[in-house]
Amino acid sequence: MAKDKMAMTGELAEAEATGELATIYEELRVFCGVPYVSSLQRFLATMPGALEYAWAALRPAFLDGRLPETAWRLAGGIEAAPLPPLSAPALTLLGVDAEGRAAIRNICDNFVRVAPVNLLFAACIERLLQGAKPRGGAAAKEAWKPPAMLAPMGQMVDPAAAPADVGAVLMRLASEIDGKPFVPGLYRPIARWPGYLAHVATLIEPLLKDDAERSRRGAIAVRIVAAAGDILAGLPMLDGAHAPPTPEQARAIVAAIRTYRVTSPEMIVFGTLLRDSLPA
Repeated sequence: MAKDKMAMTGELAEAEATGELATIYEELRVFCGVPYVSSLQRFLATMPGALEYAWAALRPAFLDGRLPETAWRLAGGIEAAPLPPLSAPALTLLGVDAEGRAAIRNICDNFVRVAPVNLLFAACIERLLQGAKPRGGAAAKEAWKPPAMLAPMGQMVDPAAAPADVGAVLMRLASEIDGKPFVPGLYRPIARWPGYLAHVATLIEPLLKDDAERSRRGAIAVRIVAAAGDILAGLPMLDGAHAPPTPEQARAIVAAIRTYRVTSPEMIVFGTLLRDSLPA
């Protein structure tokens, strides 16, 4: 299979993970309640020992639910005007039948659920790379029960391999990473319904460019990132079994984290707005 040209440079695909990395991938899926591993973790997995180190440090905050529950709580109450509601007949005209409506709702649910967790996960990693140390918090007395896993989202459309019109519309929703376009994940499975994608792009593109709306989305990231200190304070001290990333690896990881800090709030806000605009 050709490599997805819109994926983050260098990722370890889920099907290629073995040994400890395969175990970490499975735990990430379970504790995040989504049927896939996000590209940030797949990126970390390409660097020898990096994901293993991060997971050794942060796993206790997933076992007791502190990290996911904190992220989901802080992501709630978004300040954004709702999108115009769509009726079932209107969606049919956009090429979305009843099965498609359910699939799009599930796509939105996946990103609304995983994006806050990724923001806080990344913020904790960044603090660790900057020298922060867990303070030896006590382990939870009871195991946390993660939410039931959501359904798979289906194919992600690669803008570079899609029909020209679909690719052009997707690129209107792209962000820029190191001078290169990056289409966030929410829009790419939606592109399987080109008429609906065109509707989405028409509504969302102005919101991407609006400074006030960008500020509101950024406030979500600020809230979640600020919780990293408390999460780290409650973690047990590292046992030294996993070496931290090298300085070169750390620079690449922090660069990726800063990108996610822009795109993850988009996934939270627009995933929520798109889901809520669908017929009940």
